[in-house]
Amino acid sequence: MSPREISALREYLGPELKDRTISDARHSVSLTDVLTHSCLATPARELSGRSVLLALSGQLLSAIAMIELDGIARRMLLCPPDLNPDHVQALVSDAEIDAIVTDQPLRWSDSGVYLIVGAHLPEHGAPEITTERATDWLMLTSGTSGVPKIVSHTLEGLTGAIIADGPARSASAVWATFYDIRRYGGLQIFLRAVIGGGSMVLSEPGEALVDHVARLSARGVTHISGTPSHWRKLLMSGAAAQFSPRYVRLSGEIADQAVLDGLAQAFPGASVGHAYASTEAGVGFAVNDGREGFPASLVGPSRDGVEMKVVDGSLRIRSGRTAHAYVGGDAAPLADSEGFVDTGDMVELRADRYYFVGRRGGIINIGGLKVHPEEIEAAINRHASVRMSRARSRKSPITGAIVVADVVLADGTEASRVDAIRKEILDQCKASLAAHKVPAVIRFVEQLDVTPAGKLARADA
Repeated sequence: MSPREISALREYLGPELKDRTISDARHSVSLTDVLTHSCLATPARELSGRSVLLALSGQLLSAIAMIELDGIARRMLLCPPDLNPDHVQALVSDAEIDAIVTDQPLRWSDSGVYLIVGAHLPEHGAPEITTERATDWLMLTSGTSGVPKIVSHTLEGLTGAIIADGPARSASAVWATFYDIRRYGGLQIFLRAVIGGGSMVLSEPGEALVDHVARLSARGVTHISGTPSHWRKLLMSGAAAQFSPRYVRLSGEIADQAVLDGLAQAFPGASVGHAYASTEAGVGFAVNDGREGFPASLVGPSRDGVEMKVVDGSLRIRSGRTAHAYVGGDAAPLADSEGFVDTGDMVELRADRYYFVGRRGGIINIGGLKVHPEEIEAAINRHASVRMSRARSRKSPITGAIVVADVVLADGTEASRVDAIRKEILDQCKASLAAHKVPAVIRFVEQLDVTPAGKLARADA
């Protein structure tokens, strides 16, 4: 953060700084240390005006480096842990990276980047902040098998929704997220914690879900977010009984009624809601009425600085919170000529509410008819014995493809009930879906994979 922002944060939080912490499974660092001590092995002035790749092995060091380098670096590219090594050189070139901050300098010694700066937990000694600038925060898109796109945000845009919400200072707020903070959804929660004066408990790679939730509970986490897939896995794990947050939020995927109802039942004392956001479009809106979809009144003239419209079924957003560009020599424009970002999320108006039906790029073709797998999954997930499902296509010599549904049942489901449940799911689908969308095959499986970004992994067989 720039000197001006650090001073404002110190003045805002006052003596509470020492009580606010950022922690992972091994370390805990106070905001006092983060704002007054350096995590860099060389003075910060070495990175003034540079395009910096943050290639740190853990989220805690990444969080500290973000705060220290904002206002100093020209650009910061946040490197998630699942980045394909084959994509590194293309990203370094597109983002014009001329410095790398890492706790594994030997790993990056052959990257072709001259300046490699080591990093560690903050040590005593004030950081040398020698300049103030508007740093570009660069993030990678997820959900692609090719080289991910680089999206550029400003700190002002990233915090727009947080400031609009007017986050009250709360000594009791302890934040957590199942996301990695080097991705858009996780970064939003990290910034909410820092700006709102709360503490932050970070996730740990490879940590078993039950152990993770036990650590969150032990740390007194009160506010937590994740994708619907994250939350479904938590509900399936049985660990929800040991956890009692008071603020539960979903984002990143379609939040269907089944998962919202499941969370309301698991956490009866919590505020359960879902938000719409994407790396390109920023934070669009939040829904806190316990229902899937969003009120039609949100579409139309600017609301709190956000304007939305629906074109050919696709949701489009224009606001000061959207990213301002893709980065790279041949990058396409991020927004249209009017400044709207096409999210690629398809919605359908029913009465006074819009409902998400799926991604435009995720459509499967059944006998020449287009099908959104998410719509089928929402119908399946309404069954009381279903905890998670995935609809996909499978080649058929007759129609070209058929719908196959992989379904995870609730723990304790009796084997003698499986055939009856399959029939009930089919009847449920037939009652709410067009005939070509009804699964031809339902397979019961033990688990479904989730990507590192927290989304249901999709692949056709």
